[in-house]
Amino acid sequence: MLRFHSKYMKKINYFSLVFILLFSLTFQAQTKKWTLDECVKYAIDNNISIKQTELDSRTASIDKKGAVGNFIPSLNSNASHSWNIGLNQDPTTGLLRNQTTQYSSMGAGVGVDIYKGMQNQNTLRRANLSIIAAKYQLTKMQEDVALNVANAFLQVLFSKENLKVQQDQKAINEKQLLRSEELVKAGSVPRGDLLDIKATVASDGQRVVTAENALLISKLSLSQLLQLKDFYDFDVTDDTSAKDENNILAQTPIAIYEKAKEERTELKIAKTNLEIAEKNVAIAKGGLQPTLQGFYNINTRISYADTFDFQTGAAQPAASFGQQFTDNKGQAFGAQLSIPVFNGFAARNNVERSKVSLERSKIAVEQQELDLQRNVYTAFTDAKGGLNAYESSLAALDARQEAYNYAKEKYAVGMMNSFDFNQSQTLLSIAQSEVLRTKYDYIFKIKILEFYFGIPILKN
Repeated sequence: MLRFHSKYMKKINYFSLVFILLFSLTFQAQTKKWTLDECVKYAIDNNISIKQTELDSRTASIDKKGAVGNFIPSLNSNASHSWNIGLNQDPTTGLLRNQTTQYSSMGAGVGVDIYKGMQNQNTLRRANLSIIAAKYQLTKMQEDVALNVANAFLQVLFSKENLKVQQDQKAINEKQLLRSEELVKAGSVPRGDLLDIKATVASDGQRVVTAENALLISKLSLSQLLQLKDFYDFDVTDDTSAKDENNILAQTPIAIYEKAKEERTELKIAKTNLEIAEKNVAIAKGGLQPTLQGFYNINTRISYADTFDFQTGAAQPAASFGQQFTDNKGQAFGAQLSIPVFNGFAARNNVERSKVSLERSKIAVEQQELDLQRNVYTAFTDAKGGLNAYESSLAALDARQEAYNYAKEKYAVGMMNSFDFNQSQTLLSIAQSEVLRTKYDYIFKIKILEFYFGIPILKN
């Protein structure tokens, strides 16, 4: 009986340990809070748009293999077997005979481009540039996703703090409601003030629900960027501060613009596309030049019909497969020169179209530089304005907090009615919300300015 009890207790301890371990892992998984770097890295590894752009890079690599293949001689082989019924020519003797014959033929050919107007060389150079452009496109997509994740991350933080503000305000008003009930019983304030406070508490409850919904939606938006299916238990860290950690505002807009011209991916893409357009012009011009190709062919054929000997008048059986394969084989080799004379202006039109595309690419580079300059100066101005707005909102909040404290004291002794007191509370709540809004607006604008200066959102 003692052994059974001991064995039973061991099983209980074992299952208890497993249950505690699983519960601990589940609790840790549910309470994990994501940092901004973790969100950005996870999004880059799992975002669908980035995966689609990676396929473009693979396509560019395949195109390069095709361009390299243009330098390799082509090798093709063929084989056939046929039946001829009736009057036909024996393919091995050349005689017309009324019979059913069958024969096989096979061959192989090799061709190589000796000169093709430098088209193969320029096609390979264009393929290499296309690979570079595809890599830049992938980098650009990763940067765009990182910015979107940062914006969504800050929106979650804003929603969390806004919810906390609304909950705190509701808690304060609920305490004030209890205090007002005591004052009404004591006859210090009229009963109408108590009803105003109750209405304010009810409005606070509505604002809390609205803030909760906004937080849920912001988490959903961030979860979708991260390709996460479960967003109810998803949460982020709250340690983001409104600071210019890299002192980016100490830089001048000109310095940021000069750095952006070296670092920004969209400008690199435009310049690479310009080089690709130049290679397209060179390839099109190559179509106006003569081409020279070398070739070598070998073939043989075998007949399975009996042959007729005119001297003896008797039919002779067909030669063996191996003998006919050797006796009937033939070879041909040489070079073929092709000179374009007139092809309905197709080649010249290709050149003209390529030149037009080249001019468009030049204009695109100029436009991208102008856009980059405008974006940098706009981002710098926005960041400066965001800092001023944030500092002003902090000052306004301090003033509103003092006004609220003063109103609270006056209301407690019956020197202020409930309407004026509620107005003071409303103005304080608005000031708190404005601080939150300007804070995260400033943080995001600083991130954008750092982005143009070459400071990545994802720290390596």
